[in-house]
Amino acid sequence: MPSIVHTDGELVEAMGRGDEDALGEIIRRYTPYVWAVVWNIVGSRLDAADARAIVSDVFFTLWKNAASEPRSLKGYLSSIARSRAVDALRRLRQDLPLEDDIIEIPIEGPETEAVKQAEYAALRRAVDSLPEPDRSIFLRRYYLYQTMSEIAEATGINVNTVKTKLRRGKELLRRELTEGGYFIG
Repeated sequence: MPSIVHTDGELVEAMGRGDEDALGEIIRRYTPYVWAVVWNIVGSRLDAADARAIVSDVFFTLWKNAASEPRSLKGYLSSIARSRAVDALRRLRQDLPLEDDIIEIPIEGPETEAVKQAEYAALRRAVDSLPEPDRSIFLRRYYLYQTMSEIAEATGINVNTVKTKLRRGKELLRRELTEGGYFIG
């Protein structure tokens, strides 16, 4: 008999009812993705066992909050993974890419889904408005969590120029998000 393939929504719904098999299927599907998100942030700053612990914590958090039924499972897992990885680095007092913490969108709390979507959309528009290569540099630093040296090597741009472009990019984003009413600082 062929196995039944469930959508993410069906799995999340089943998990919300306490179905451990649904959680197992989500873990099977998304462990490589969550691992990639975590490893892109922590890299060699943490050992593999610590990274695995973060990945496990991501799925535990999903299980614990299953009743909330996230709209986008992949987005939800990514947000939790990023948050947990950054928290782990903070505990180690590692340098983090968002030194100024100018863009902090919480993944948990009393905010409604509509407000979160508006914030993400505003942030995406602001990042997309950056000219190239500034946009690519910004995404490499704050989304892929690459070091300044890695960005310089990948783009062929001097490290000091990368730093300057990131500083100017943050200033542009701060201004745009402030004018849009999204920056609190």
